[in-house]
Amino acid sequence: MSDNPGDFVLRDLSAELCLKCNICTTACPVAPVTDLFPGPKYVGPQADRFRAHGQRAPDQGSIDYCSGCGLCSLACPHGVNVAEINAQARGVFHRERGLSQRNRLLGRPEMLGKVGSALVPLSNLPLSFGPLRRVIELAVGIDHRAALPRFAKPTFRRRFSRHRAASGGGRKVVYFHGCGTNYYEPHVGEAAVAVLAHNGCEVVIGEQDCCGLAAQSNGDLETARALARANIAKLTPYVRDGYAVVGTSTSCTLSLKHEYRAILGLTGGKVNALAENTFDLFEFLWQLHLDGELREDFRPVPRRLAYHPPCQLEGHAMGHPATRVLSLVPELEIVETGEPCCGAGGTYGYKQEKYDIAVQVGAPVFEAIRSVPGEAALCDSETCRWWLAQQTGRRLLHPVEVLAEAYGLS
Repeated sequence: MSDNPGDFVLRDLSAELCLKCNICTTACPVAPVTDLFPGPKYVGPQADRFRAHGQRAPDQGSIDYCSGCGLCSLACPHGVNVAEINAQARGVFHRERGLSQRNRLLGRPEMLGKVGSALVPLSNLPLSFGPLRRVIELAVGIDHRAALPRFAKPTFRRRFSRHRAASGGGRKVVYFHGCGTNYYEPHVGEAAVAVLAHNGCEVVIGEQDCCGLAAQSNGDLETARALARANIAKLTPYVRDGYAVVGTSTSCTLSLKHEYRAILGLTGGKVNALAENTFDLFEFLWQLHLDGELREDFRPVPRRLAYHPPCQLEGHAMGHPATRVLSLVPELEIVETGEPCCGAGGTYGYKQEKYDIAVQVGAPVFEAIRSVPGEAALCDSETCRWWLAQQTGRRLLHPVEVLAEAYGLS
C-alpha cells in the first residue's frame, strides 16, 4: 500500500456480498418514519450494481435522506460496508448536481467557527431571533426551529495555546478537540485536559484541522479529503513520538480511526498509524483503568443521570466506555437510554426538509431521557447534545464533565 495519504478508491467491493436480506433496513432509524428514504440496502449495495456499470441508479436522489448513522453497517451479517457505500454515493450525487450553498456552509464548521467566535456577541444574536431565522430558512434551507449552537469567546485554543499540562511521568497525549469544543464548548476541553493531567498524562494541544466529517456528511468528499490529509500530516509526527491522539468527540475520533480509510479511501502507513493510535477519551481512560493507572480518588456524586450513547460511538465497536468509567464513581447512577439514534445526524436535523424526520427518529430517545428525573443528561457527541437539549429541555453534558466533578476539578 502507498504511504501517500492522497491515494483513494471509490469502488467498495463489499457490495458484492449483499444478499438482499434487508437486515440493514430493519436497523435503519430513518426508513420507518419516511417514504422518502427506501432503506440503506436499496440506495447502497443494490444501487451500487448500477453504478458499477456506469449507469444511473434508480431514484438516486433518495440517498440524500440517509442520516449517516452507520447502524446499517453494524447490523449487516455479511460484512457489507453499507453506510460507507452510501456515504460515497451521496458524495457522487452532490458532485454531479452541484453542492448547494447550505451544504457548503454546514460542511465547514471550522470556517463558521472562526468567523462566529471573532464576532461574539453579534454573531449569536441571529441564532435566537425568530424573524431572521425564517429569512435564513428561506434563503438557504436551514430550518428555523433547529437550535444552533452559540459561539464561544475566547475559543478553547485561545485559552490553551500550546498548552502542556504538568506530567507525572505518565502517558503522552495530543488532544484532538475538534470544532465543537474549540468554537462552541471550551468547557468540555478544559474538563478533558484537567482529567488527563490529573491522571499523570502529558497533554499537548497540537495543530489540527476540522476532522472533515461535516463536509463528508454534506456530500463534499473532496473538501473532506483535503482536511483529512492536513490532519494526517499534522498528527502523525506526534504518533511517531509516542503520543496517543485522544478526542472528546466520538464523531471526530471515528473519522480519524475509520472514515479516512473506509469512506474517503485514503491509504498508507501514515493513515494506518494515525487510526491505530487514536482513542475516544473514555476508551483511553478505561484502558488506564485496566492497566492500573487510573486514579480513583473520586468524590461521591449523588446523581442519577440519563446517558445516550451516540451512533458514532457504536461505530467504534468498543462498547460504552463512559458508562464503565463512570460506574467507578461513588453514588453516581447512569441510566442508558437503550435507543439507537437521537435523529440529529450531525447537521441532518438542521435541514428544512429533514427536521421533522429527525424529530420522529429521535422521539424514543427523547422519551427515555425525560423518563429519568433531573435537569441534566449525558451524551458524548456535541451535535447530539445540542439536539437533545432542544428536544428534551434538559441540560446536556459531556460525560467528562461529570468525571471532572467527581475528581473535584470542575
